[in-house]
Amino acid sequence: MRQASTAAAQGRRRWLAACAAALGVAAAGPAMGQPAWPARPVRIVVPYAPGGGVDVIARALAERLGQKWGRPVIVENKLGAASIIGADAVAKAAPDGHTLLVTSESTITSNPFLYDKLPYDAVRDLAPISQLVSLPQMVLAHPSVKAATLDELVALAKARPNELNYASMGSGSLPHLLFEGLRHKTGIRITQVPYKGIMPAVTALIGGEVQLAMVGAAIAEPHIRAGKMKPLAIARASRLASEPDVPTLAEAGYADVDPRESWFGLFATGGTPDAVIQRIHADVKAIAADPEFQQRFVAARGFDPVFSAPAEFAAALRDEMRHKERLIRLTGAKAD
Repeated sequence: MRQASTAAAQGRRRWLAACAAALGVAAAGPAMGQPAWPARPVRIVVPYAPGGGVDVIARALAERLGQKWGRPVIVENKLGAASIIGADAVAKAAPDGHTLLVTSESTITSNPFLYDKLPYDAVRDLAPISQLVSLPQMVLAHPSVKAATLDELVALAKARPNELNYASMGSGSLPHLLFEGLRHKTGIRITQVPYKGIMPAVTALIGGEVQLAMVGAAIAEPHIRAGKMKPLAIARASRLASEPDVPTLAEAGYADVDPRESWFGLFATGGTPDAVIQRIHADVKAIAADPEFQQRFVAARGFDPVFSAPAEFAAALRDEMRHKERLIRLTGAKAD
């Protein structure tokens, strides 16, 4: 009897150990009824050409996320229609987090007000995960322009109507919103000259084809140091440490026409489960904390790191969309 009792006790202990082991596995894995994520390769859509800032940071994240997730993370450049084609592909994907979007601010906060109709709703169909980085924009003048401040520029433009022109990347671009906002606010008469990209606009300013431009600080600063352009203000909440004498647009008295910073952000398809959104953000945040990543893909490119949480990003987007809608209506901007 004692042997039978001992054998029974040993059997119960083995059963309890097996249960404990099973529970441990369950705790480490997904909850009952919830499949593991990611269940297959993840696609990051970039609605711009390879090699640009958005593409570079998307590919840097893709490589490191693939290592974390144990699944391939593939970047797909899906160009066309001012980023609308790429954004639409993500908006219409399955809402499971396996299709993501890395794009710039114009896709989300400008296009809805520049186009009479989009094939998707930027608020409903795209779920914000994180604002990755911001790109401070500087208001610049050719050295020949006899103005060192925005007020002096306005006075000069009033004295010389229709003689000054500015480079833009087309209707609705940040330079267009800024300078047309100035025109509406002050009554100056200046002319827009659209270019196909930021670098042709920079070349035009350096060469004196245009007198004014709005360019990312990282691109502008070497030319400022070389005396090829001069800064008048910066679209940023605070001054740049590298350009402490350049006031913000708000400090200069033009907060109401400030188109704000450019930025790159990460989105999923609308309706993606919050647990997946939070998982992606946590992993991106961990990657961003790596000093090597920060140096190679953020600091070295002149970006300001943000890597905000989903709720924080969503709140910032709502505020920026209200601001952009007002500016676009003020300027009457429409898609080219």
